[in-house]
Amino acid sequence: MTAKTTRRMKLWVTMVGVSVVLILGHGFYRTLSANSEPFYKGVKLLTDTIEFVQKNFVDEVDGKQLFEAATQGMLHSLDPHSALLTPDAMKEVQIDTQGEFTGIGIHITLKDSVVTVIAPIEGTPAWRAGIKAGDRIVKIDGIVAEDLTDAVKRMRGPKGTTVNLTLYREGEPEPLEMSIVRDVIPIYSVKAELLKPGYGYVWVTNFRENTSADLVEALNAMESGGTPLRGLILDLRNNPGGILHQAIEISDMFLNSGEILSVRGRDGKNNRVYYARANKVKRNYPIVVLINGGSASASEIVAGALQDHKRALILGTSSFGKGSVQTIEPIGEGYGIKLTVARYYTPSGRSIQAKGVEPDVEIKYQVVAEGKQVKDRLIKEKDLKNHLEAESPQSDEKTDPQNGKIPSAAEKSEDPPALKEFKAKHSSLERDALFSDNQVLRALDILVSYEIFKDLKNG
Repeated sequence: MTAKTTRRMKLWVTMVGVSVVLILGHGFYRTLSANSEPFYKGVKLLTDTIEFVQKNFVDEVDGKQLFEAATQGMLHSLDPHSALLTPDAMKEVQIDTQGEFTGIGIHITLKDSVVTVIAPIEGTPAWRAGIKAGDRIVKIDGIVAEDLTDAVKRMRGPKGTTVNLTLYREGEPEPLEMSIVRDVIPIYSVKAELLKPGYGYVWVTNFRENTSADLVEALNAMESGGTPLRGLILDLRNNPGGILHQAIEISDMFLNSGEILSVRGRDGKNNRVYYARANKVKRNYPIVVLINGGSASASEIVAGALQDHKRALILGTSSFGKGSVQTIEPIGEGYGIKLTVARYYTPSGRSIQAKGVEPDVEIKYQVVAEGKQVKDRLIKEKDLKNHLEAESPQSDEKTDPQNGKIPSAAEKSEDPPALKEFKAKHSSLERDALFSDNQVLRALDILVSYEIFKDLKNG
């Protein structure tokens, strides 16, 4: 073994040792000082193994790469979210939360040692190609996808270039082949639409540094037209999560007091409880939150907090079930370690780890028939042969005696100028798609029904 290789090994041994002390803290250091023999025996076992492999493996191998792989394997053995972050991966972490990038727009995790889709980002090439939450990516450009960091790196690339994916999907007998053209992935994470006067829809696609500020802007814009919001649909479907404090801030917008989230670690040093504060702007209108299997992490924090406080009705299907907290510690040479240090709990004390948030109203997603309304399959009087006609036939159109014709669900009222400006910056939603979405339509029905029941008088 050359002197250069030996120096590399010593560097990696030092990095591994320092990283353990950094993350596990002073208590571990005291244990190590009192009984360091097992630790150094482990280090010797590792270095002896790598030295043997480097000298005897059929092909020449790099000692640094071996140590990197060994460290990665150690962290992956703990849970799916702990990992060694290479210098490139550390840069990706910053890009994911702050800036735009070019790629296909997909959030992935390592599940059962397979690269698995948490959710595609709405409006991106992956979304348009039809990639779904739960898809398992087995090859990227014909090369087996085994490492999470490498998979992310290979799927990103210059705008206009193509990446070929081979993936397995539950229910499909054969692997799917997809060729996806990379594009710039937008940094905006909030989209908004007025479904009808007084009823707003907001889609939060992920949690970035500016998400809570964008949500406030969207709500203000929808309320700026003179008609106060009487109900809100908060869509967190296929939202893979993101920055914790953004989930806290968004939950706080709709809660005036009480616990939002508690975080509990092994020895108490990572324990923390987050509380709601009284809001200057009161947003007390009813809320329906939409979730599905692609709603993870920060999405589940928001859904769980609003559900436990009975501040929102949760509609859809069970969420992803990521109830753990990770910290990232730099360990030198541009590397970092992402380690799971705690679990989080909703205000009622429940952990959603590997369970997910259960909806109050379970409705599976489907595209509504004919893109407009669900066909009524029940037989009516008018369907019977030789039925009597009404004595005075009238138009089928519903009218309001004060305001004239009531618009159908898909008809659009004029957006306030502030909402037009917001949509121009964040890109508009497809209204036809919203009104073809049975979960959105059911949520809107619930909000409108609530308003009707509230106005009913006894007697």
